[in-house]
Amino acid sequence: MGKLGDSNSNTQQPERNSSVIFLLLTIIFFKQATAKCRILRCNSEFVAATEPGGGAVGNDDYCSALRAYSLCTRLTSRACWGDLSYHSAVQGIEDLMIQHRCPQTGPTSRPRPQAPMSRHEGHPALDTCSYNKSFQRREGRLPSFVHCGVFGDPHIRTFQDDFQTCRVHGAWPLIDNNYLYVQATSTPVTKGSNATALTKITIIFKDFKECIDQQIYQAELNNVPAAFSDGSTNGGERRGGNSLKVLGQVAGQSIEIQAAYIGTTIIVRQTGSFLSFAIQIPMEVANTSTEEQDLQLCMGGCPTLERLPFFPSSSALQEARIKCGKELPKEDIYFQACVFDVLATGDINATAAATLALKDARIFIQEKDKLHLLPSLSSKNSPSHMAFSLMLFFVMIFSIL
Repeated sequence: MGKLGDSNSNTQQPERNSSVIFLLLTIIFFKQATAKCRILRCNSEFVAATEPGGGAVGNDDYCSALRAYSLCTRLTSRACWGDLSYHSAVQGIEDLMIQHRCPQTGPTSRPRPQAPMSRHEGHPALDTCSYNKSFQRREGRLPSFVHCGVFGDPHIRTFQDDFQTCRVHGAWPLIDNNYLYVQATSTPVTKGSNATALTKITIIFKDFKECIDQQIYQAELNNVPAAFSDGSTNGGERRGGNSLKVLGQVAGQSIEIQAAYIGTTIIVRQTGSFLSFAIQIPMEVANTSTEEQDLQLCMGGCPTLERLPFFPSSSALQEARIKCGKELPKEDIYFQACVFDVLATGDINATAAATLALKDARIFIQEKDKLHLLPSLSSKNSPSHMAFSLMLFFVMIFSIL
């Protein structure tokens, strides 16, 4: 995986990446370091050492980066004693050292040097923090955009316009490239159920030297803030800070994030007991991932073993079909997702997720003939009676567990 159109790539979830992200999210969300506490510097050096191109390519290198991280925290321990992010980092390092069986002694990685200062540093060119303008000036045309939508139980419309329903539990990366990391967390709809709902979305806008500081956005069920985790609504104090901003659409229910420096727009919504995520991103930006960033649900869909059959059309589903048909008269993938959600949750009113996902798709998809994906075009395998029977089987299992 990692490039658009590469549908046969490895879909094994990298254990290391998920552990690193868990650690980073834990420590970054509590950005309370004082002027003397250097924990944020330690965090940044560890990120630089372990992100693509940072040098930590094998387990030995990774352990070296962890030991350097541990040393950095020890050197700043006195100043950081009352800082929550410091203690979170120390505990996270210990857990990762054990998980990766890292020796306590050994070489430590050196921090990756910062990029050389540009003679225009602090004064970016007019188009530097506007991806669309920069691309048009370079290529003589606007960039090509792709769309990904994740909603409901959860359903995923990938960048390649493949459509899947997944039974993923826990945290999974939706996007992981050189500029952006998006993670979605799904939890059971009801206690003990295998049916899941999207309940947390975390978005990391990676440091872009000439435009923005790294920013984190996190939404949880019943908490969709109109600001980044540090309380700000833009990309920081750099000259291009306003090329990244959070706009509140409906208070507590939906927000839009505009990242002009990478030509990207994101919408996060809460609909009932579901969160949803929608993005429009230039194809060139989406394709900046490496082979190490191989698991991205928006890029290649969910792992094969996590996919659920998804073609209901029996008269046994008539009540759900009638209800969804009132909101979604065209029997496309959004209609079918709606039917699935109603069946999986047992809630006859569970139609809003699919309805609003279609609304977001209308905003982001330029070629309107691609808007209404039909079931026969939304998967690599055409629907069959066997697939439909399996779908019914899963729905029955969900309803009794």
